[in-house]
Amino acid sequence: MKEIKLFTSSQSSCCGEEVTNNSCCTSETVNETSCCSSPETKVVEASSQIQYNLDLPVAIIGAGPVGLAAAANLALQKVPFIVLESGQNVAHNIRKWQHVHLFSPWQYNIDKVARKLLEKTDWKSPQDDILPTGKELIEQYLEPLSELPVLKKSIQYNSKVVSISRKENDKMKTINREKQPFEIYVESNRGLEIVEARAIIDATGTWGNPNPATSNGVWLSSEKECQEHIEYGIPNIIQNTTRYANKTIAVIGGGHSAINTLLELADLQNKYPRTKLIWILRKKHVSDAFGGEEKDALEARGALGTKIHSLVNAGKVEVYTPFYTMQVKSMDGQLELMGRYNDKVISITDINELIVNAGNRPDFSIEQELRLSIDPATESVEALAPLIDPNLHSCGTVRPHGEAILRQPEQGLYIVGMKSYGRAPTFLMATGYEQVRSITAYLAGDVEASKRVELDLPETGVCSINLNNNESSCC
Repeated sequence: MKEIKLFTSSQSSCCGEEVTNNSCCTSETVNETSCCSSPETKVVEASSQIQYNLDLPVAIIGAGPVGLAAAANLALQKVPFIVLESGQNVAHNIRKWQHVHLFSPWQYNIDKVARKLLEKTDWKSPQDDILPTGKELIEQYLEPLSELPVLKKSIQYNSKVVSISRKENDKMKTINREKQPFEIYVESNRGLEIVEARAIIDATGTWGNPNPATSNGVWLSSEKECQEHIEYGIPNIIQNTTRYANKTIAVIGGGHSAINTLLELADLQNKYPRTKLIWILRKKHVSDAFGGEEKDALEARGALGTKIHSLVNAGKVEVYTPFYTMQVKSMDGQLELMGRYNDKVISITDINELIVNAGNRPDFSIEQELRLSIDPATESVEALAPLIDPNLHSCGTVRPHGEAILRQPEQGLYIVGMKSYGRAPTFLMATGYEQVRSITAYLAGDVEASKRVELDLPETGVCSINLNNNESSCC
């Protein structure tokens, strides 16, 4: 049996002294924008959960861009926190697609507070209009941020959160529930630990939990049995030349990930002409996938549409659309895709490798004993769904949202970043930074700051663009 350790993250208070009462600091160190505000001036405005367990840290789950931004904001406001990261270093998930260029420039990829902390060191800021790769995002921003003393001491790596509950309460118990601290069950090389926290910011994202190839979202055993020849996400084609060169490769998906994948495969096709590319998507016309091209406010994103448009016109990609995949199965050592196409059920055969870019879905298993409000369609935070649902918003800007929108029925629990969007594919890092700015202000007792809007995005920030629309922008 594993030894279970109780870990309350006992550390100095935000004011550098041991906590001896219900406040995070002594009365002599009141600061209007920090957790050191007196109950009379700040907490009285906030909901009851701000008043409880102030001797415990805020727990941030995930050390990616949004998780570290939350940590930076809490550090600046002198609110005790702990970051729990399942990987052995920061940005564990980004490292899996580090070869890919972001289509948003540095300007939108660095949190404002994180930048402020970094600029106090010898850190060199990247040029605003340059597009980083995932690797550059890590090396030039996330790693230096995580090494700052005010963050480094509070980040725990190789710490996988397996469940969260309320102390001495399951989901059914209501009386005095908000007064009880959270208990976070963490598996690490030290065994199983229980970490207590006053609030939780879940920034775990959705990577590693992909949607299947089937158009109806159902995972079938036949697809799972073909995993040896299926990749989910954007594989590093250059490092896997032997796997894809001179093979027949099918790519499923109509978004930017699928386009990125096809463009990388096209480069491989130029070197290995017997490489055959098949693009499978559900859009009514393939042109719907091209986006705004030169009209897009994010130039790199528009360039993707232009390049794939040219590739299709040149006949270098065989396109099936709308194609609704019903099943993936193995057939004589190759893959077969069965689906509906032009009102008929057909099979696409002789496929050597399949790359599925059908997006990801959130995993709420760690919150099973907590009370959640999740939209049944998008699987996003419920109050956020009307703002981002692609069924309702095929075109439009992101509406700013913060603590009030992201608040869960479980007081003190916040789901942020990509996971807050559920299955909706419209998330940008800048949106996540605004989310945690608002939430951390609220947790610090600055309710007015949590209500402010401080979001700056390009006009076509996170919306779909139809090429058939002749307007100068998607909005």
